[in-house]
Amino acid sequence: MHKMAQVSLKESERIDDLQRAGLKIIQDPGRFCFGMDAVLLAHFTNVPDDSNVLDLGTGTGIIPILMSALTKAAHLSGLEIQDESADMADRSVRLNGIEDRVTIVKGDIKEAGGIFPRASFDIITCNPPYLQGGHGITNPGDAKAIARHEILCTLEDVVANAEVLLKTGGKFCMVHRPFRLSEIMNVMHEHHLEPKRMRLVYPFADREPNMVLIEGVRGGNMRIEVEKPLILQNPDGSYTDEVKEWYGF
Repeated sequence: MHKMAQVSLKESERIDDLQRAGLKIIQDPGRFCFGMDAVLLAHFTNVPDDSNVLDLGTGTGIIPILMSALTKAAHLSGLEIQDESADMADRSVRLNGIEDRVTIVKGDIKEAGGIFPRASFDIITCNPPYLQGGHGITNPGDAKAIARHEILCTLEDVVANAEVLLKTGGKFCMVHRPFRLSEIMNVMHEHHLEPKRMRLVYPFADREPNMVLIEGVRGGNMRIEVEKPLILQNPDGSYTDEVKEWYGF
């Protein structure tokens, strides 16, 4: 349990309890709040002790903040392009008193390969925008649009920079949408991040999957393990035991 620091909140911001090791996070419901996909990715990613971890497009820092409690990583960095989100993430890190383990860096995923030293990370995570292009978006500068649509970075940008920054044998873990799975596998393969582990996420057992969790290994051989499905909700709408455990309910 860390000593909570005093940080200032801006208008419309709130502090949410992450139900894990006393951690809290600053969010602005008007901008973008983290979703279940970020929590699932934090749990899906296997982080060896003393690893150096990077989260690309960290938003308000949910993944590195959660992983500070879930793992024994030596250091966790989060890269975020939007000023307001990076500032919120940085204040959340200070709020939790975890500055010694978590660093938020303001910067562009497209330039990530030049911001950090090459081949310096053991693990890279990303919860990227799922939707291609900015078709029909009225305000491309809107935080929610940037989080959901490939306005500021594409799948290719994410994977190409992960390749540069990962050590040989390092792991890249991402959450995405199943309808783009063939493209995801192709892009990862082209950038020598060989898909090794995959898990499909279903809202209910009798529905189609709406998320895919995927892990690639830099320089790995071609062999993928498909894990058992992750089902989020029981027929009555309550969360399944696995999800409850992950959320700390």
